[in-house]
Amino acid sequence: MNIKISLLVISGAVLFSCTSVKKSLRQEYTVISYNVENLFDTIDDPKVPDEEFLPASEKKWDSEKYQKKLADLARVISEVNPKEMPEVVGLIEVENRTVLEDLVKTGKLNGQDYAVIHEESPDYRGIDVALIYRKDAFKEISHEVLPVIFPDDPEFKTRDILHVTGKLRNKTVHLFVNHWPSRIGGDEKTEPKRVLAASVLKSKVDEILFVDAKARIIIMGDMNDEPVNKSLQETLGAAAPNTGATLVNLMMPDDVAGKGTYFYSGAWNMLDNLVVSETVLKGKGMQVEDQKGNIFSNDWMIFTNKNGDKTPNRSYVGNKYVGGVSDHFAVYFKMIVK
Repeated sequence: MNIKISLLVISGAVLFSCTSVKKSLRQEYTVISYNVENLFDTIDDPKVPDEEFLPASEKKWDSEKYQKKLADLARVISEVNPKEMPEVVGLIEVENRTVLEDLVKTGKLNGQDYAVIHEESPDYRGIDVALIYRKDAFKEISHEVLPVIFPDDPEFKTRDILHVTGKLRNKTVHLFVNHWPSRIGGDEKTEPKRVLAASVLKSKVDEILFVDAKARIIIMGDMNDEPVNKSLQETLGAAAPNTGATLVNLMMPDDVAGKGTYFYSGAWNMLDNLVVSETVLKGKGMQVEDQKGNIFSNDWMIFTNKNGDKTPNRSYVGNKYVGGVSDHFAVYFKMIVK
């Protein structure tokens, strides 16, 4: 009888141990994309058109406002997943490397050992895209920038696309951070510029997939277009989940449901997109939770207008400082990596 009990105890311990090992092999990763709305420092850089965001400007952008902006942004990033700090964060509308280094030393981001990847781009507004990541979770292999040049308008300067290759656990992934040309001047007039930006990205993605048809690709950013627009759906070929497409737009379900990340003229726009390859969505050893992306917002980030619409609370309305975080909501997805 005692021998039988001992064997049962041993068997249970072995089973528990195996289950624990299996659970330890599953790890949740959070990927965020966030347009942080003009994250400028307060120092005049003669190489960057930063005059709008200086203490002597009409906006009176000073250290107090800058520190509040950093604190608010750090709070947003840290609140997306209350259980664990996000592993990978794509950031849009940053002035330089300095603001990124300041950000990762702010609030709950401080002490998390975030690394920064940033390159200056020729953008006419002086803003760039960047990536921060937790070094214990992601290992950079290399990075490059993909210039977006317009043959019919060579004087127009926009943001480069940042391409980062690295490893999540032992799996190689290709990350792309984007900020395509804006809609200022009208959607139809400016659409060709976003289509061209999409074609630059598509060319690189095709190059990667030609070498490895099962490559893991994660595309994020403010495309200034919605999932159903030509640049994303036709040029890039990003379709809805469960359509069998090579690239899937994780924000398509929320867009179809009428949700958005940017509020303009009384309507929501899903300008912030998350696009992944099928091998990330539901591949071997890597799957996106719920097979969709999410919009992150919290009460303290929101402004309620006179019509009762709850919108992102921005930092400025014109030159008037209102003290909000950003005019965009962040988007994110979680995935299990084994």
